Order: sequence, then C-alpha cells, then structure tokens
Amino acid sequence: MDLFDSPWKILIVAVLIIVLFGSRKLPEAARSLGKSMRILKTEVQGMHEDEAQTTYTAPATTAPAAPAQIAPTAAPVDHQAQIDALSAQLSNLQQNVAANKANDNVQAQ
Repeated sequence: MDLFDSPWKILIVAVLIIVLFGSRKLPEAARSLGKSMRILKTEVQGMHEDEAQTTYTAPATTAPAAPAQIAPTAAPVDHQAQIDALSAQLSNLQQNVAANKANDNVQAQ
C-alpha cells in the first residue's frame, strides 16, 4: 500500500503541510527551492562542461616540457672576486648617497 495511491491521501498531506508551515511561508519556500534547483542545475552543467574540456585538452598536455637547464660557464667563476666587486659597488653607492645628501643640505640653506 502506497502513501500516494489515492487522491484523498494527497489532499490530506497537502492540507497538513499548509497547516504546519502556514500559507505565508509556502510561496517563499517554493521560491527558494526553485532558486536552489536552478543553482544546482547550472553547477552540474558546468561540471559536465569542465569534464568535456579536460578530456579534449588532456592528450595535448600529456608530454611534460623539459625543465630549463642552466648552461655551465666555460671558465670557472672566482666567487671571491665577485664578492669583492659587489662590495666595491656598494661602497661607491653609499658614498654617492652621502654626497647627494650633503649637496641637498647645502642647497636648502
């Protein structure tokens, strides 16, 4: 025996729903249910479209690109010489900044 096998049972269930939830809240509930179903439908369609796109693009991206390699230099690098050159550049820059500040102070007076 099914719950909805006769129209009287359907009518009784409908009356109970109206009594329990009230006639004011039923249209609002139906609207929100409709919105939720539309959102669910669009999300499911989006998932199917994403799956279709990944299946068609997957063969093209299966070959991984070789990582870029740094070419070794021909001559061995003297790291200490590089450090000394950078230190000299830094001290020259600091001297230039100090000189510029001194010139700005002289011009401001």
